Amino acid sequence: MKISGVRSFLWPIYGAEHKKLVPMFALFFMITMIYNLVRSIKVSVLITAPGSGAEAIPFIKFWLVLPAAFLVTYIFTKVANRFTREKVFYAVVLSFLVFFMFFVLVLFPNREFLALDSFAILLQKLLPAGAKGFIAIIRHWSLSLFYVVAEFWSTLVVAMLFWGFANEVTKVSEAKRFYAIFALGANSSGIFAGQLAQIVTVKTFNPLIPFGTTAWEQTLFLQFLIITMLGAIVIAIFYWLNSKVFHEEAASDVLSMSGDSNRIKVKKPKLSLRECFVYLARSHYMRYIAVIVVAYNIIYNVADTLWMAHVRATFSEPGVLNAYINQVVSITGIFAAVFALVLAGNVIRKFGWIAAALITPVVWVVFGVGFYGCMLLDITSIAGVAVTFMGNPVNMIVLLASAQMCFGRACKYTLFDETKEIAFIPLPKENQRKGKAVVDGIGSRLGKSGGAIMIQILLLLCSDIMLTVPYLVVILVLISIAWIYSVLKLGKLVKQQIDNENQEEVVVA
Repeated sequence: MKISGVRSFLWPIYGAEHKKLVPMFALFFMITMIYNLVRSIKVSVLITAPGSGAEAIPFIKFWLVLPAAFLVTYIFTKVANRFTREKVFYAVVLSFLVFFMFFVLVLFPNREFLALDSFAILLQKLLPAGAKGFIAIIRHWSLSLFYVVAEFWSTLVVAMLFWGFANEVTKVSEAKRFYAIFALGANSSGIFAGQLAQIVTVKTFNPLIPFGTTAWEQTLFLQFLIITMLGAIVIAIFYWLNSKVFHEEAASDVLSMSGDSNRIKVKKPKLSLRECFVYLARSHYMRYIAVIVVAYNIIYNVADTLWMAHVRATFSEPGVLNAYINQVVSITGIFAAVFALVLAGNVIRKFGWIAAALITPVVWVVFGVGFYGCMLLDITSIAGVAVTFMGNPVNMIVLLASAQMCFGRACKYTLFDETKEIAFIPLPKENQRKGKAVVDGIGSRLGKSGGAIMIQILLLLCSDIMLTVPYLVVILVLISIAWIYSVLKLGKLVKQQIDNENQEEVVVA
């Protein structure tokens, strides 16, 4: 039975597929809602700490997040080999939730006592002025620890656990319809996360809230309470999926001896981190995916750091800054939901993989021209336009940077993620696991750390983050060219790989 009319455009799902699609949609919605809440918190607590600022972000991503990425990926591959997918999922999600509550109940209230102030003063005497961010992440080690752990929610839970799970239980023919809807759920979650975070923001200390000595501590307590409840729902949905949906499908496959490579396997080959890197080195296909992921993360993280520098200069209070970031998250969610509904799946089905994959780099380049151009030209405040767009009298640079974040993230959460995941699906299951372990576990961190090390070097040479912009622009232009080139080359290989696997033909043009 063929789906036609408006339904084929808005909801191209067959009736029997709803039992599989709806709970996976809800699962991804909850996971990404937690991601949006945690991301805003981790930035707010770090850059508003005494002696800290946006300069701390590149240092923490290189010196802490990157080494942790190798360690976490190594541990994940070992754990994934030893335990079932369900046990790994439960263990990882529960570990995050326990740490989040430990942070808000113990570490954050005692952050001043735990701060290494004396050591930081010593480092200030020994290191150059451009090392301010490095000193800040050491001084506020408890906040840095939270930032690092929070950073891995997107890598472990979103990229490796959810998408790895989705790729194993979804066929290519389903992915072209399902993944755009998953993206719709993920991106609409940003709307709810941003608004919910603003609703529970405590502007003045409330003695009725049984925790916290300041309004900001009470705000964090309420936000983490919501995160914990969402995490419990995530575990419940995943349990239901595996016990009621995919368990039945797996049992049916074993009984029928179908050998369908698009279904859950009872046994899975073990993989080592070394094998993953060897596979990446030998595969042109995976190298192009890796270049795309690394390029996006470099471009995004450079823009994000510069945006945070301007936002931090505009909003000094952590609660106000957190509310502003969540407002941007909500607006991003609106754009992303529209993109997911109108563009994502339809562009791939009608124009092919390459056309869909090219939209993200083009958007970042177009908005980057305005954002970086304003910084280079030092355009003055235009409060009226800013008030209309964001509701706050911020300068033109913050306005354009916020717009770039909204549209760039919206494309990333829809078109970028969808095309990347579809590129994995035609590969054998073992190669999928190897590729995702390196690309999502290490590649994204290398991209983020690559942007971080560039800013660090330029900070040490220029002392001020704004003075690094001309040099960063040149580097970003070259990276954008490499990104677009890799999309064009990978697009041809995606079609070839699908044809070789004798699956449904995908037009890549």
